[in-house]
Amino acid sequence: MASLDQNSNATLQGIARHINCLTEDNRNTRKRALEGIRKDTLDRNPSLQVSELTHILSEIIKPLLKAFSDPVEKCRSLAISTVKDYCKVIEKPVRFLPYIMPVLVQRLGQQDITESSEELRLLLVEFCLDIVEFSGKDIHIFLDDFIKILQRTLIDAYPEVKKESCRCSSAIAKSVPEYFHMQSETLIKPLLMSITHQHSKVRTLVIQTIGDVIQYGNGKAVDTIVSHFAQRLFDDSPAVRKAVVMVTGHWLLDLPDRYSFHHKLMPLLLTGISDTQPEIQEVADSLWYDVGLKFEKENEKDFKDKLDFEKEAPSHYPPNVERPNLGCRVLVNRNLSKIVNGLMRDIVDWVAPTRLKSASLLYVLLLNAEDYITQHMTPLISGMNKACADQEVQVVKDVQRSAELVGYFVEPEVWWKLVQGNIKSTQSYTSLMILANIMKGTERSKLKPYLSDICCTLANPDICLTITTPLQQQLLKCMGTMMAVGQTDVRDVSQIIFNVLITVIALKQADSTAEEAHTLLDKLSEVEGFSTKDELFRKHTKPLINSFEDSYVMWNTHTPERLVLDTLLIESGPIVGELLDEVMAILVPCLDPKKDAEMRVKFFSLLSQLLMNAKETLDSQGKFGDISVIVVRDIVIPNMVWQAGRIASAIRTSAVSCMWALLQSGVLDKEKMQPVVEDLITQLKTSMDSDNKNTRLVSCRVMTRLLELMNNSLDQDNLYNFYPELLKRLDDSSDEIRIVVSKTFLAYLECFEGKYKVDLYRLHLESIYKGLLVHLDDPDAKIQNAIQEVLKEAGKFSPQMLITEIEGVKHKHRTNRYCEELIKTFKSS
Repeated sequence: MASLDQNSNATLQGIARHINCLTEDNRNTRKRALEGIRKDTLDRNPSLQVSELTHILSEIIKPLLKAFSDPVEKCRSLAISTVKDYCKVIEKPVRFLPYIMPVLVQRLGQQDITESSEELRLLLVEFCLDIVEFSGKDIHIFLDDFIKILQRTLIDAYPEVKKESCRCSSAIAKSVPEYFHMQSETLIKPLLMSITHQHSKVRTLVIQTIGDVIQYGNGKAVDTIVSHFAQRLFDDSPAVRKAVVMVTGHWLLDLPDRYSFHHKLMPLLLTGISDTQPEIQEVADSLWYDVGLKFEKENEKDFKDKLDFEKEAPSHYPPNVERPNLGCRVLVNRNLSKIVNGLMRDIVDWVAPTRLKSASLLYVLLLNAEDYITQHMTPLISGMNKACADQEVQVVKDVQRSAELVGYFVEPEVWWKLVQGNIKSTQSYTSLMILANIMKGTERSKLKPYLSDICCTLANPDICLTITTPLQQQLLKCMGTMMAVGQTDVRDVSQIIFNVLITVIALKQADSTAEEAHTLLDKLSEVEGFSTKDELFRKHTKPLINSFEDSYVMWNTHTPERLVLDTLLIESGPIVGELLDEVMAILVPCLDPKKDAEMRVKFFSLLSQLLMNAKETLDSQGKFGDISVIVVRDIVIPNMVWQAGRIASAIRTSAVSCMWALLQSGVLDKEKMQPVVEDLITQLKTSMDSDNKNTRLVSCRVMTRLLELMNNSLDQDNLYNFYPELLKRLDDSSDEIRIVVSKTFLAYLECFEGKYKVDLYRLHLESIYKGLLVHLDDPDAKIQNAIQEVLKEAGKFSPQMLITEIEGVKHKHRTNRYCEELIKTFKSS
C-alpha cells in the first residue's frame, strides 16, 4: 500500500507544474500542460495500477473540470477526453460524479448551451453515455442532471449530438426504470421536436428512443406519441417505418399499460402489414402474431372455452390467406368500435397518402374482425362507397378487397339491406362497385335467395338506363360476378340479366363496354346450357319486346327504350323473323306520320339495316314477304307524303331508302306489290323532284327497281303519261342522277314489251325522242352513251319516226357520230 502511494505521489509531483500551468493566461501553456498531464499519467505510465490512477484523478479532477470551460477549444477537448478516459480505467468512477455532473450541466444543460463546439458537445454527450453505462443503478442520484442535459442536447442542431443523446436517453431508461418513469415525460417533447429531422438515421433513433422512454417510463405519453408515429408511417425511409412498426409491436407485447392503448397502437402495427417493403410486412406480421398469442395466454381463463372448442377455419374463407390467431381476432373485435369511425374519415381524407394507408389498413382490420364486422356495417358501407370514387387506383383496389371480405364474413341479410338502400339513394357507380365485390366474396348458397331482389334493383330504370360509362362498367361487373358466384342458380333471373345486358349495349358510351356485355351474354348462354347464342335470344327476346307494350306509344327520339329495341332487333339476328307480329306491332305505330319526326328517322334507319340482310333477320323464317306489303302501305307511303321543312325532307329520304332496302331484299314480288304500286309511284314522282339530292337519287333507283319488278302489270294509261317525270330528271344538276334516270328510262320502256301504241300516243313518243336527243349532245361521254342506249330501245317503237327526228336535229349536234350510228342502226333494221 505504501508503495502504491509512493508511485502515485511521485506521479503527482511530476505533473504538479502542469497542474499549476492550467491557470496561466497563455493558451499554449495551458495546452501543453493538459497534454503533459495526459502524457505523464495515462499514456506514459501504463504500469500505474487502477488504484494509483484513481488517487491521481482525485487530486487533479478539479483543475481538469475547470478546464472544461477553457476559452480555447483544444484545451477543452484535451480536458474532456482526459477525464473521460480516466473514468474508463479507474475503479468506482461514480465517486467523482458529484464533481463531474455539475460541470456537464453547466456546459450542456443551460437554456443556451454554453459549449459552442459541435465536436465537443458530441464528446460531452458521449461522456454522459459512458457515465450511464459505468454507473448502473447509482445513476438515479443524478437523474435530474441528466434530464436537464438531454432536454437540451436532444434538440441540438448537430445530428450526431442528437443521435448520441438518443442512445443516452435509452440507456438511462433501461438502467433505472423505477426512478426514470417519474421524469420520462419531460423527454417526450424534445424527442418529438427531432422526430421530423431531415436525416433518416436521426428519425429512426428518435423513434427507437421514444420506444424505450415510454416502455420504461410513464405510458401516459402514448396519447401524445401516436399521431407522430402515424405520420412516420408515411416516411420515405423504410428504416423509419420499420422502427415505428417494431416499437409499436414491442409496446403491444410488453408495455405495462398496453391494454389502455390497444385501440391506438394496433392501427400502427397493422398498417405495417400492408407496407410496400416485404421486410416490414414480415416484421409487422410476426409481431402481430406474437401479440395475439400473448393476449391469449394472458387471458387464458376468459378464452378457455374458445381455445378448447375453437371452430375449424371456415370452409368459405378467402383463398391464399392465413387466418389470424384467436388472440389477434379478439383484440380487433374488442377495439374495432374505437377505430372504425376514425378510419372511415381518414379513408376520404384530402391527403392521398392518408387515404392509401387507411384503405390498406381497412383490409387488414376486416380480415382480423371476421363476422364481428356485422356490428359496424353502416359506417363501413358508407365509407367504402365514398372511397370507391377515389382517384388513387390503389385506394379503390384495397376498398374492393375489403368489400369482398364483407361478403365472406357478413350474412347477405345484413349487407344487402344496407347496399340496396345505398344504391337506391345514391344511384352511383361506387355503390354498384361495392355490391359486385361483396357478392364476389359471398357463398353461393347464401347468395341464391337474394338473386331475384338484387337483379330487380339493378334493373330499375334509374340504374339500368343510366348512360355514364363508370356506372355501366360496374353494372356489368355486378352481372358477371352474379353469374360467376351463382352459376346455374341465375337461371331463375336470367331474363332480368339478359334485359340489363342488352340495355347496356344499347346505351354504351364506350366500345369496351359493349365488348364486355357481349362476353357476358356468351357467359349467360353457357350458364343456361345453350349451345348457341340464338337459343338465348329465342328464349329472352319476346319477353323483352313485350315489356315495351305499355310504353312504346309515348316514345320519342330520346327514349332509352327505343335504343334498347334497336339493339335487341339487331343483336337477335334470325330470331327477329320468328317474332314479326310483335316487332311490327311496335314499328307501325312508331312510324306513324304523327309521331316524333326524329324518332321516325331512327326507326327507318333500323328497318333499313334489318332489310339489308333480310334473309338473316326479318325473313329468316320466310314469312316476311306476307308482311312486307304492310311495311309499304302503312309505313313507307305515308312517310313519303310531301311536307315542308328539313325534318320532313329527312324523313322522306329515310322512307325512300327503306323502300330501296325492301326492294333489294327480294321479299317483294309483283303480286304483293299490285295493291299499293300506284300509290307508291305517285309518291315516288314527288320524291324524284325533291330538293335533296340523295332523295332524288334513291327515288330514281327505287323507281327503276319497281318498274323492273312490275313490268307490264302497271296501269297503261298512267304508264303512257309517266315519261315527262323522267325527261325532267334528265335535266338534273347531278350527273349521277342523270345516269341512273337513263336506266330508269330503260326499265320504263321495257314495261311496254314492244307494244307501244304509236298511233294513239304519237305525240308522246315524239316528245320522248326529242327530249332524249337533246341530251345526246352532253359533254359527258358517259351520259351520251347512256342516252344512246335509251334511244336504241325507244327507237324500236317507231324507227322511222326516230330517224326523222334525228335528221331534223342532226345539224345542231356536235356529236354527229352518235346520230349517224342511230340512223345506221335503224335503217338496217
